[in-house]
Amino acid sequence: MPIFDNMISEQDQIIQLSIILPAYNDAQNVNIILPNLYSFLQSKEGQCEIILVDDGSKDNLYEVYAQHSVLAPQNVTLNLIQFSRNFGKEAALSAGLQEAKGQLVALMDSDGQHPIAVLDEMLQVLHRTDADMVAAVQATRAHESLVLKLYKHLFYRFMQDSQRYQLEPHAGDFRVMKRKVVNALLNLPERQRFMKGLYSWVGFKTLYIPFQAEQRLEGTSSFNFSHLFELALIAVTSFSVKPLRWISRMGFLVSIIAILYGIFIIIDTLCFGRDLKGWPTLAVGIMFSAGLQLICLGVIGEYIGRIYDEVKQRPLYIVDKKWNSKSQQ
Repeated sequence: MPIFDNMISEQDQIIQLSIILPAYNDAQNVNIILPNLYSFLQSKEGQCEIILVDDGSKDNLYEVYAQHSVLAPQNVTLNLIQFSRNFGKEAALSAGLQEAKGQLVALMDSDGQHPIAVLDEMLQVLHRTDADMVAAVQATRAHESLVLKLYKHLFYRFMQDSQRYQLEPHAGDFRVMKRKVVNALLNLPERQRFMKGLYSWVGFKTLYIPFQAEQRLEGTSSFNFSHLFELALIAVTSFSVKPLRWISRMGFLVSIIAILYGIFIIIDTLCFGRDLKGWPTLAVGIMFSAGLQLICLGVIGEYIGRIYDEVKQRPLYIVDKKWNSKSQQ
């Protein structure tokens, strides 16, 4: 039974599967991945497309695209979207979703860590079940440091406690979704995007399958701890108001302590005639209060900064050029 037998039958016109590959300085890896994807897709019924999103790369990604565009199987179209500069992976994924025309849309990294066999498994699961989206979950993360594991654990614990929907801790962008899920994601207007949160926010029935990520084919990842921290800030300020509520509770607690301490000083002075002492304690209290206020201002400032970015209504990305292997033939 073909995977796409429940799709529209005009297979020479309807694209059945779109595969989105965001790439940033991954020309060497894309050069290895594309032939493998061609071999995988040419055995599938119906038209398919591969969408490369060049997120401001400095390498020869276009030359790799040009080389492989003429080698695409008859049922595969290779597209290249080139940004005017680096806008980030979330923007690249959004651009790929906007461009994708497939009834099913798959998201994969372009570094070779996402096995094609797992992609095939997700397609099979989507076909056999009534799920609307299937996501791959890393079974182990042995390569990560203890600090990074702790950081991610605390982040996902916070996000889980803040939401009314499930945010799977070890599920990334490697997933396959139906057209209605793609349309729902495209209807979300925000500029500051945390895609893993948006996948969960739109809902729909999602199944998860375990997989083991492969080693990166070539080069090193540009996604470092600072990028993860920035993404975490976007996630928290976009999906939770819990920090603002914490500020209110801390302010209330500090006010109660200050009132009780003030009552104690008044009683101690008027009833027992003791002199007010403890300037070091007062100095520490003032510094603690000032530090707490600065922290609160910083948290509020993050939210105001996100609002500022949103109201400017700037586009999420700017496309410089587009290429299509079919139109070049």
